[in-house]
Amino acid sequence: MVLSYFRRGYSTFTAKVIDVPPRLLSFLFFLLLLVFPLTKPSSDLLQTLAQYSTLAIFAASWDFLVGRSGQLSLGHALFFGVAAYSTGGLISHFGLPLWETIPLSVLICVLVAFLVGFPCLRVKGPYLALVTLAFPIILLTIFLGLPSDWFGAENGITGLPVFFPIEKGLGWQAQERALYQQSIAQYYLILLFLFVSSYILYKLAYSKTGIILVSILDDEVASKASGINTTKYKLMAFGISGFFAALSGCLYVHSGHTGSVGLSSLALTQSFVPIILTIFGGLGTIYGPIAGAYILMFLGEFVLHDLMLGLAGLMTDIGLVGLGQHLEWNISTWVGSGTSPGLIFIIIVIILVIKWPTGIAKSLVDKLDDLQEARELEERGKKK
Repeated sequence: MVLSYFRRGYSTFTAKVIDVPPRLLSFLFFLLLLVFPLTKPSSDLLQTLAQYSTLAIFAASWDFLVGRSGQLSLGHALFFGVAAYSTGGLISHFGLPLWETIPLSVLICVLVAFLVGFPCLRVKGPYLALVTLAFPIILLTIFLGLPSDWFGAENGITGLPVFFPIEKGLGWQAQERALYQQSIAQYYLILLFLFVSSYILYKLAYSKTGIILVSILDDEVASKASGINTTKYKLMAFGISGFFAALSGCLYVHSGHTGSVGLSSLALTQSFVPIILTIFGGLGTIYGPIAGAYILMFLGEFVLHDLMLGLAGLMTDIGLVGLGQHLEWNISTWVGSGTSPGLIFIIIVIILVIKWPTGIAKSLVDKLDDLQEARELEERGKKK
């Protein structure tokens, strides 16, 4: 009995995961992330991975809106920032517990998404992009003009609780161990949210609703002629995208060693983060922006950083001491990261996008699909 269930489960897993390249790569990728803490990484690295995991959810939400329904948004930071400030305001002004503020903040953001969606439906193309771009800028200006005891003005809201807080009064060694355990716990918590969010978005993208959204993207007039309520489905796309963008905003605020939210969550650069991650990984795939987030993290935080350090050391060895020291002291300015890219980082990303215009993850999946088709054709030829 047990053996038959095992065989049936293995057959299902093989058919639905192993034989489908995107699902197989996603499974292996999440498996790698799951066992990564066993390698005893530093607390800072775990925090960085958790940060990029929240940005991966943020980028996947943008990909669902733009890649599936074609509603080009350049102001996606609106949803991220509204959720971040909502959870911060509910805690600082009303004293609500952390876990109660997250669903309330997400609900507030979904309502905002519907309110923003209505005027956005009246315009298309570049005009839609400009309208969405205006909303976070307007809100940022409003927050700057409000009294500082409301939302902290330019200083933001600080001193917010985090997931798995540390006891006060611990000794130095005990505190170091507690910080590391906190980093591991937050890493797995956000990884769980990333897995669930990506699974739901992927299922929605390839469900009946997702197919209808793609039909609207391809030909809205024909979709209307077929009896599809395009307004309803466009608003639905805004709502779903706003939901997961809000979730990422809440997770971003309360992860780390200290919780805070500032005007950077509504800044123009924050709206560009999901765009960069999605285009780099692959538009309209859901898995593309998630892969793009981790690839860019590895590129910015390690590869380019180490290369620049090596280049600075080389310049020092050959006598260019001043230039080498300047380069070493300003690595963050030249290289940056996925969240605040520097000049060299931007140039490398542009080169990679030109090399793989459909995205690195999507190009890899397409290559695996081609290899699988070639293998199937070869097997059919052998049978004949």
